[in-house]
Amino acid sequence: MTDSSHESSHVHSEIKVPGGKLVVADADIEANHLRNVHISGDFFLEPDEAFDVLSSSLEGSSVSEDTTALRNKLDAALSACGSETGKKVELHGVSTRDIAQVLRRAVCRATDFTDHSWEVIHSPVVPTPINVALDEVMLEQVRTGQRGPTLRIWEWNDRATVIGSYQSYVNELNPEGVTENNVTVVRRISGGGAMFMEGGNCVTYSLYIPESLVAGLSYEDSYEFLDRWVLAALARHGVKAWYVPINDITSTGGKIGGAAQKRRGGAILHHVTMSYDIDADMMTRVLRIGKAKIADKGIRSAKKRVDPLKSQTGSSRAEIIDTLIETFSQRYGAQPAELSEADLEAAQSLVDTKFGTDEWTHRVP
Repeated sequence: MTDSSHESSHVHSEIKVPGGKLVVADADIEANHLRNVHISGDFFLEPDEAFDVLSSSLEGSSVSEDTTALRNKLDAALSACGSETGKKVELHGVSTRDIAQVLRRAVCRATDFTDHSWEVIHSPVVPTPINVALDEVMLEQVRTGQRGPTLRIWEWNDRATVIGSYQSYVNELNPEGVTENNVTVVRRISGGGAMFMEGGNCVTYSLYIPESLVAGLSYEDSYEFLDRWVLAALARHGVKAWYVPINDITSTGGKIGGAAQKRRGGAILHHVTMSYDIDADMMTRVLRIGKAKIADKGIRSAKKRVDPLKSQTGSSRAEIIDTLIETFSQRYGAQPAELSEADLEAAQSLVDTKFGTDEWTHRVP
């Protein structure tokens, strides 16, 4: 019998750093350690002696070492190089964290967006509970191999609040505000906070992906990685947006939206809601502002901290959605697709048995 721990295999990964340069990692894995490590890319590095240090410092690393451990090795080696040469080490276009991350993704045999055949679905208008149920239906389809990686844009025309899986209903919502404003409350399967979502006033999308796409990334890093294309799309409308860990998308004007994830059996649901327009007064009548948030922001501040895309861009919601679809499709070769009747029927069944029931909606009282 052959001992697989002594077999050699080659691994490769590359990352284009947003606003930066390309970094590539190649290595062989032998007996659970890295051999023949080679780091390359179109980044800038001085002095020249430091280039060899990038690879040699990582030679012999265990396959179990995480990004932080690999980065620490790089930092220590570059610092030593500077001391030995008497020259200041300068690395531009990438960071040691980027280099460590790309090597970690290589070891984990991560896939990239371009390794997959993508579909983009712009959903028909359906009630918010159906949209929430579709997330579970399509996550399961990816998990079981019935569907490939997919981007879905939501459409709805009701007034809803979608709360996180672990949020307390009574702590997050004002019953009077919910009733008076005819708000549909739906609990989703992912964590995170409550989203006040009026039809036509938000842009919401869901990604259904294999977990290999974020292999080698920390949970926190996976959020920004999965939404880099969105930040590029928003830039086409003049919005300079960035991630605030863990899951907020913000800009110079204020918070634009938030993301959440659910991971299940090798598949991931990653969904984002961005405010296009918002009735801030109604939002604060429907949602309770917790004591922690009041202490941190103040009620007036809580109203103002969301800055909708309409005020930042002047573009219509439809134009922004078109740009999202176009950007994603151009980057990753995605093809348009549609929901089937079976998809919608499965979602309706889940609404009837789960998402539309008091038992699920009030599962955290």
